[in-house]
Amino acid sequence: MIEIKKPGLLSTLQDLGRTGYQKYGVIASGVMDQDAHKIANMLVGNSEEQPTLEMTLIGPRIVFHEDCLISLCGGDIGPQINGQQVSLWKPIWVNAGSELTFASYKEGCRTYLAIAGGFDVELVMDSYATYLRAHIGGHNGRALQKGDRLTVKEKSSLSKKMIASLKQSDKPFVEAKWHIPIQMRRPSNQRIRVIEGKQFSLFNKESKIALFNNPYKVASQSDRMGYRLNGSALALSEEKEMISEAVAMGTIQVPPDGQPIILMADRQTTGGYPKIGQVASIDLHVLAQTKPGEEVYFEKISFTEAQKLFIQKEQRLYEYKRSIQIKYQ
Repeated sequence: MIEIKKPGLLSTLQDLGRTGYQKYGVIASGVMDQDAHKIANMLVGNSEEQPTLEMTLIGPRIVFHEDCLISLCGGDIGPQINGQQVSLWKPIWVNAGSELTFASYKEGCRTYLAIAGGFDVELVMDSYATYLRAHIGGHNGRALQKGDRLTVKEKSSLSKKMIASLKQSDKPFVEAKWHIPIQMRRPSNQRIRVIEGKQFSLFNKESKIALFNNPYKVASQSDRMGYRLNGSALALSEEKEMISEAVAMGTIQVPPDGQPIILMADRQTTGGYPKIGQVASIDLHVLAQTKPGEEVYFEKISFTEAQKLFIQKEQRLYEYKRSIQIKYQ
């Protein structure tokens, strides 16, 4: 069991999302950075479907009341155990009584905590994801608060083998001597690859040029629902009424003021604004780790290129997973 001593800015339990219910108006929700979530679970022997704790900018203070195998992936917001810095992207054995805290962010803005066995919370509509506005999923349908206690489910056989290789009683924590390769970490540049949206052709020439040549700054009003951008205004060649239609994470909509909005994990199920672009899934994790005030640039790619990049990334993830399984056979 772990106990939340301080909740941080926004700490919620999330998984890969609540799929299959958008036709009823229920949003998908789920983690903002799927890559970090998947790798974090992989590093402790969990399946990808297990929930992780998504922590934003200011991390919580957590006490471990039992021995645990954990991993921390995503943005670097200064994790420490008993005052000692700990690494991201590797398994960490933590002894009971130890305390996990966070200093200040160094890179990115969201860190994911996975624990071997997974957090023991109830499935709601086939998902563990916290949907804050509807107060469902996660821990009591809300962000974590001071005094919350989270129990852990039974560990997998792989998790037990990983624990056996790390467990030591004389230290507050022990890190594995290996980690996920640097290629899977967040790139230093902020160039986001984008596919033409369904209404791309309806925008005027100046807007098409501006989207792929000018920087856009993430506004302070951005959240898990969407990133509001400030930059060159975008406009249609002529006014046109739009019919609301399905949207996805990464859809770039343009409201009447011309300032684009990128829909994120807690997006609505449909949208009526014209869609100038769709962020390729390969770069959604980059967006998820982008803070308000930072600039992003967009780069146009084809649908075929986006598919190829996605397949390559999924292949790398599969190879990492298999490598871990083989290592602990």
